[in-house]
Amino acid sequence: MSTSDLTTRPPRPPLALRLAASWLTNALVLAIVALLLAGVHVHSTGALFAAAAVFGVLNTILKPFLRFVTFPLAILTLGIAWFFISMLMLVITRGIVPGFHIRGFWTLVAATLIVWLVNMALDHTPGPWQITSRRLRRRRM
Repeated sequence: MSTSDLTTRPPRPPLALRLAASWLTNALVLAIVALLLAGVHVHSTGALFAAAAVFGVLNTILKPFLRFVTFPLAILTLGIAWFFISMLMLVITRGIVPGFHIRGFWTLVAATLIVWLVNMALDHTPGPWQITSRRLRRRRM
């Protein structure tokens, strides 16, 4: 076996498949949040899937930029600033998607914690959601 055989990675799934897996994973996470918290209301399946799409786009585009900009603050606060960025992603999603509501600050805090815990569990559990690039990298390590 040559060294090139050891470093060859299997091909990445197509972008459409990765996006669909990410979208469905976000829908699952937001559905769990809505089931667990009385202050989170999703009026329809369409609203859930719309919220998952918006949440996914925000986490893919806006969140990395905000994390970069707030890096010095994150160091000073030992990472707590990034928790508030995660909360902001839910606030923006709530503001954009009709039919997706989070009532109250503490419900928002709990929702953010649940999203974090469920994503952490999914990151460490083998399954079809592992085909997104970040989770695929973690699984290979």
